[in-house]
Amino acid sequence: MTTPPARTRQFDLRRLYTAAVLIPTVYVIIVYLAPWALTLLLIAVGSIALIEFYQICFQPRVNRLAVGVGLAVFVLVVARDHLSLALTPLLAASVLVVSIAVSISSDRTDHRWKGPLIILSGVLYVGFPLSTVVSTRALPSGEFLALFLAVVTWTSDTGAYYAGTLWGKHPLLPSVSPKKTVEGVLGGLALAVGTALLAQWWFASQLSPSDALILGVLLTGTGLLGDLFESMIKRRTGVKDSGGILPGHGGMLDRLDSLLFTAPSFYYYVAYVHGLSPPL
Repeated sequence: MTTPPARTRQFDLRRLYTAAVLIPTVYVIIVYLAPWALTLLLIAVGSIALIEFYQICFQPRVNRLAVGVGLAVFVLVVARDHLSLALTPLLAASVLVVSIAVSISSDRTDHRWKGPLIILSGVLYVGFPLSTVVSTRALPSGEFLALFLAVVTWTSDTGAYYAGTLWGKHPLLPSVSPKKTVEGVLGGLALAVGTALLAQWWFASQLSPSDALILGVLLTGTGLLGDLFESMIKRRTGVKDSGGILPGHGGMLDRLDSLLFTAPSFYYYVAYVHGLSPPL
């Protein structure tokens, strides 16, 4: 098998500059500010990612009224722990409201079912996973658990990017994501497991070393699925990046794709497998 072209081995320094700004900001919000600060951050970045998702899926024209309803439901889903709202009634209500919004809009498409389906899919795809980050923050010492999730997810992505750029030769799933390589996945796994063990020793003492090892593997696997899932969406719609808001990273959805799969996996592991219960 031939070596990838030289251009695929060049690092995009904009990724480093963007990370240098975002990482300290996210760290301060998670560890030092009240839980609502993290919820507001998730609502802000998640709204951008959700709009990008809707722009991709509603091609060639976005139904603005339906998107507005979707964003409103998204905010309620992410903040549901603070508002003591149940997820299922919210989603049921969103389907009804979006269906009405689509029916009274000026969009005369013959496929009116498509709007409610896309809106609901976006809320489930972006909103529900981000709500589990809020739920993680609500656990005992949740700020350190949320930090563990963020750090391990980010280092897995970073390890995969740089290992794939330096040594990637064997494509993983070229039909879905041509740039993903086996070497990149292994590099991401190694860095994620090492980071998870270090984080457990440093600040996440409520987890055991075996938990850290399991979570390093689990978050790498689920993060990869999240990356591939978004790649599949973009490939089917003919879109390269979800947007350009983050230099070197593409759109917000491109940056959050792994977290959207790692966050629920992490929360349900620590809450139900490990046995950490939310405070009464």
